[in-house]
Amino acid sequence: MIIAGIDVGALTTKIVLLTERKEMLGYSILPNGANVKKLAQVVFDQALEHAHLSRNDITYIVSTGYGRRIVPFANSEVTEITCHGKGAYWFCPEVRTVIDIGGQDSKAIRVDSKGLVTNFAMNDKCAAGSGRFLEVMAHALEVKLEDMGELSLQAKKALNISSTCTVFAESEVISLLTEGHSVKDILAGLHLSISKRVVGLVERVGIAERVAMTGGVAKNIGVVKAIESLLGITLIIPEEPQIVGALGAALVAAEKYQALLKTSSMN
Repeated sequence: MIIAGIDVGALTTKIVLLTERKEMLGYSILPNGANVKKLAQVVFDQALEHAHLSRNDITYIVSTGYGRRIVPFANSEVTEITCHGKGAYWFCPEVRTVIDIGGQDSKAIRVDSKGLVTNFAMNDKCAAGSGRFLEVMAHALEVKLEDMGELSLQAKKALNISSTCTVFAESEVISLLTEGHSVKDILAGLHLSISKRVVGLVERVGIAERVAMTGGVAKNIGVVKAIESLLGITLIIPEEPQIVGALGAALVAAEKYQALLKTSSMN
């Protein structure tokens, strides 16, 4: 039995392949384009090729994320809240709180000793506090997205970014540049601004150690360090934080397929 989970997010599409023992066979990540439905098939084919498998080898597929309803080859769909909880728990069974910062939203999730979601808080009304927010700021500051974290750690101070809207924050950043402030200090301020919003979500669900961070923004060491400083903890970062939602979807797929087998055997 080989199952798959596909996470069609706001900025990227991810897929994870698992064995019947819930061991990872492989994964694939691709940035979204204009035709996300077609991309879902492309990322699926890429993962199959890397794992030396064919479509016929896959017994069950679960989709998740913003575009979960447009995946034509998925057998069923599940919300990303459930999937991020399960995926983070798979990486570290001691995890009880999950922070996920995706392309267009941020979430704080509480899970129990089985990895099941018991509470969550989510900000999906504004791009501020998301990966998209960082993309806009990277463009405004003329720095590479992947360099933002390390540069911010070299700051002498974190400048105050008061705007809670991405558009206004961009204007604020441009004003700070014209006033002669350093890019590093501005980046530190941006990361602190994002982190404060995320910590607000965590406080709503209640923090319980241990705490994992998932999503593409977990690759930004500046945001990670800012959150750790505000919470006074050390975050657990999966080796590839972007695939946690897809992994959770694959774990759900395994459960759903096993339930189908059990029902069939009883009939």
